[in-house]
Amino acid sequence: MLDLIIKNGKCYIDKDLKDVDIGIQNSKIVKIGKLDEDSNQSIDATGLTVLPGCIDTQTHFREPGSTDTEDLASGSRAAIVGGITSVFEMPNTNPPTSTFKEFNNKLKAAKDRMYCNYAFYFGATPNNMKELALVNTLEGCCGVKLFAGSSTGNLLVSQEKDIEKVISNSSKIISVHSEDENILLSRKKFIKEGDVTSHPVWRNEECALESTKRVVRLAQKHKKKIHILHVSTKEEIDFFSEKRDGVTFEITPQHLTLYAPNCYENLKTFSQMNPPLRSKDHYDRSVSYTHLTLPTKRIV
Repeated sequence: MLDLIIKNGKCYIDKDLKDVDIGIQNSKIVKIGKLDEDSNQSIDATGLTVLPGCIDTQTHFREPGSTDTEDLASGSRAAIVGGITSVFEMPNTNPPTSTFKEFNNKLKAAKDRMYCNYAFYFGATPNNMKELALVNTLEGCCGVKLFAGSSTGNLLVSQEKDIEKVISNSSKIISVHSEDENILLSRKKFIKEGDVTSHPVWRNEECALESTKRVVRLAQKHKKKIHILHVSTKEEIDFFSEKRDGVTFEITPQHLTLYAPNCYENLKTFSQMNPPLRSKDHYDRSVSYTHLTLPTKRIV
């Protein structure tokens, strides 16, 4: 007898949404298909899509420094409610998680307070190369976070010589916020106060693509693994379509479900983020790349 059967749900199998039952024994999935056998417990998932516990590779729980907005406990509880069972949490806190001392302080703060599996990023700075060479010894460290454009505190690493030092010295995979700081600064004139639609004009496609090309070039030069976070442009996806050893990337759910100008008209500043939500041609390229079948009823 199985411990649990989740019946009548839909699962993505071989890139297709299929009606199946899921049999669970000793906390492990042991059968997938139409199951008629007995179980100690059953859940009717009619009308629902059943997913394994998801991993969010980029969370910002704001502890320490801004716990009035969220902390490790509340953020992890929210993750569980949303079906996220594991999180990688970012280092742009106050103070930043960019020293062994602050990293261990965050581990202590998380102990017995977080409701899901967790690991923390170690923040790269232009001046912590010795620590970056030793992060592979840190228990609970999922990787190094490199902010190549727009960050807080001492975490901005915008100059190529410093980016190369971070990449060459890091002893774990490097996850990159990939925007070119010099392009951002030169295009500030395009910001229109109170007009959220100017956000993607300021942080344009070139800003993302040029940064991504640079960090990939440096990573391949030093034979290091990098992961490009929240890719938002069709140009970057075309760039990644060619095989690039040691390089992975991600596209976030919001970039697969929202696009400009609709999102800015309907959600206003709630749709403002870095890198920004872009026009429908970028959305279409992202969706086609990931082979997703999205619902016909859209959010906006």
